[in-house]
Amino acid sequence: MVGRYYEGIGRRKESVARVRISSGSGDFVVNDKQIADYFNRLGDVESILAPFTAINQDQSGFDVSVHVNGGGVTGQTEAVRLGLARALVKMDDTLKPSLSHAGLLTRDPRIKERKKPGLKRARKAPTYTKR
Repeated sequence: MVGRYYEGIGRRKESVARVRISSGSGDFVVNDKQIADYFNRLGDVESILAPFTAINQDQSGFDVSVHVNGGGVTGQTEAVRLGLARALVKMDDTLKPSLSHAGLLTRDPRIKERKKPGLKRARKAPTYTKR
């Protein structure tokens, strides 16, 4: 990317996405791959591009570069979406109300619950047997 860019950080579960947006020809690259090659599940690309839909703007006027790591596919998808929305707000403050109304600027606070002693997982207890 050449020139000025705007950056937004998105997080979800264990995933962290650093999204950089600049004016350009419409390239959307995630970890040095095209977005459709990296996120190939049905509906993931549409979910990521939701911030552009919320502001009624086409993505073709922007170059987007994303570095995402950690977590699974869903966590990474939602982390990229949040990072993109935050980068758009940094680019233009007037977009904040429409993105906020669509719920795209709120970080999902849910994380994995810790395992407790004596249990198999966070809440699963060993099978009870009467002896």
